[in-house]
Amino acid sequence: MMNMMMNHILLVTILLPAVTGILILFLTKTKGLKEGFTILAALVNLIIAIALFGENLIYSIPWGGFGINLSLRLYHFSSFITLAVAGFAFLIAVYSAAFMSKKNSLNQYYSYMLITLALVNGAVLSDNLIVTLFFWEGLLLTLFGLIYIGNKDAFHTAIKAFIISGVADVCFMSGVGLTVFLAHTPIISQINLPLNNMWTITAFILMAIGATAKAGSMPFHSWIPDAAIDAPLPFMAFLPAALEKLLGIYFLARITLDLFKFTGHSWLSPLLMIVGCVTILFAVAMALIQKDYKRLLSYHAISQVGYMILGIGTAVPAGIIGGIFHMINHAMYKSCLFLTGGSVEKQAGTTDLKKLGGLGRYMPLTFICFIIAAASISGVPPFNGFFSKELVYDGALERGWYYYAAALLGSFLTAASFLKLGHAAYLGKPSEENKKVKEAPLAMTIPMIVIAGFCVLFGVYNKLPLKNLIQPILGENLLEGKNFYGWPHSIWLVIGTVVVLILAYLNHVYGVKKSGSAVGASDHIHHAPGLNGVYDMAEKRYFDPYDIGLKIMDIISKIAFYVDRAIDWVYEKLIVSITYGLSNLARSFQNGSYSSYIIWAILGLALIIITYFKMV
Repeated sequence: MMNMMMNHILLVTILLPAVTGILILFLTKTKGLKEGFTILAALVNLIIAIALFGENLIYSIPWGGFGINLSLRLYHFSSFITLAVAGFAFLIAVYSAAFMSKKNSLNQYYSYMLITLALVNGAVLSDNLIVTLFFWEGLLLTLFGLIYIGNKDAFHTAIKAFIISGVADVCFMSGVGLTVFLAHTPIISQINLPLNNMWTITAFILMAIGATAKAGSMPFHSWIPDAAIDAPLPFMAFLPAALEKLLGIYFLARITLDLFKFTGHSWLSPLLMIVGCVTILFAVAMALIQKDYKRLLSYHAISQVGYMILGIGTAVPAGIIGGIFHMINHAMYKSCLFLTGGSVEKQAGTTDLKKLGGLGRYMPLTFICFIIAAASISGVPPFNGFFSKELVYDGALERGWYYYAAALLGSFLTAASFLKLGHAAYLGKPSEENKKVKEAPLAMTIPMIVIAGFCVLFGVYNKLPLKNLIQPILGENLLEGKNFYGWPHSIWLVIGTVVVLILAYLNHVYGVKKSGSAVGASDHIHHAPGLNGVYDMAEKRYFDPYDIGLKIMDIISKIAFYVDRAIDWVYEKLIVSITYGLSNLARSFQNGSYSSYIIWAILGLALIIITYFKMV
């Protein structure tokens, strides 16, 4: 009886936030009720996720017809992700209650937030690929809604996010359809296809595109920096920084570990690693030159996905564990960083680094949380990001030194950009306006402190997440009795990381001295010969796939317009003119002369006779 009730609770994790979210849409006048319902629903969801952690449950009911069941499965990996999702949702709900006060469209914001939570829970727990598609595609709508309710320019960004994500989702949908056809079943736990022919490889690639795009990988990334400016800031901590990373990388891991027999011997392994390296380097290179707090963080939200894809793509235990560990670490420190950015925006009124400075003395809690999160993302020991990166390095180096070199260069640029951000925003001489700034409210600082605390805990005591949360995902067969917690096994990798961090610091000191300000600490890289032109083109969106697509569609539409006008000209001008000319010519022969008519009749008869004899 108890086990049956536990099985039904799986459905509650979907229905509770979804129903509450729909209810909140109608709460437009009562002050505080929307926030209260949201926090309460997120708290109950968190309690359920804690209670269900470690359980193995299956729930299935008929759904959708055609033999499709709403099949939900809770096992170690899915329970770990739902617990993480629940934790972030609750903390960001509390944060939003303070940050979003006096904002417009609050009922829509909290409704979309809870419905998003329900859809993510459904996608993670689903054991049926068709059902997964339902929840996966539903996120497109809430993504659009959460961006759209931002500032007056948010509509165009929402459309951009919808189209880019929609294209990736079409790939995912096609991959799901092909996988179900090849496996003869939509049940995820029953699928394990070999990558030994064109069709299974195509299915793998299509599904991997959908998963990596959901996580924010290149080239499906360009809406994220725009959303950082136009969407409500908690949205960035909630979706691009946390939930979408967890969902996308979770499903990429499922694709490589469960749905397909993915090994390092397949050419798909280096393909994933190359995608990871390109995402790391290109995105962090753009982050380095940003002069807005939120846009800088948004590019790092893209770049860090590369480490996860690289780690999983290595197909070796150290790399896979590192990639999954980096997934949860990134969700923590990047959410924390966006929340610090929200506190700065709320208290100082801007995220323009040129207008900030000296906030560390007026916002000490926010500053401390920033330092912890920035050190974590930069891979500074002993914080959590250091240990997950070392595992990714280990796996990358096993597959090739060039993958490791790319990842290490990314770490150099990451550290350099966060030294610039921290120095520009929190250190230096404050302006007269900034001297009036006060620390953010407790509802905003407490979530930051909690997340920053986990960044420390998951670093100094990384045995907790690695042994209890992540290593069991691979199982004993892949682990081969190895443990990956504790201090990194390779001292040379640690030395390499420390050297890179020192070089990043020296680069920052040089950049500040050369430019005369912390904001310009990376200008010597930005304007370096060969890079300046590339950066200018990137800033003008010449490399933005969305803008490239718009230009291509503009050319196609112009060609189609001229073809349409040409067809109209043929029918409306040319044929009419020919018909008019022929009719005039025929009219000219109607002159009333009987002899002319007789001659035409004789010629016609002769033509008929000649044609007849030729046919005979």
